[in-house]
Amino acid sequence: MSVYFIANLQIHDEEGYQKYCELMNEDMVSFNGKYLAVETKAEVLEGEWNYDRLVLLEFSDQDALYAWYNSLEYQEIIKLRTNSTKSDVIVVKGL
Repeated sequence: MSVYFIANLQIHDEEGYQKYCELMNEDMVSFNGKYLAVETKAEVLEGEWNYDRLVLLEFSDQDALYAWYNSLEYQEIIKLRTNSTKSDVIVVKGL
């Protein structure tokens, strides 16, 4: 069953975030992850959305997502994101 990594981001260091993206892209692909959406101007139908960007990634299953997220490589890369953004990140299981 597919699982999804969803990150809502407020970016305060665009250069640092772009470096994160470059490194993360290569690393994520090695775990068979793929982008489904990257949105910078979300249309809010209800409530509030106070973010600069939403990122939606898909992995084949929960094991693949956590293997990527907990890998030594990604744990080094993640520091670039946490230092350049305020991030809210969730994992959602597919149907």
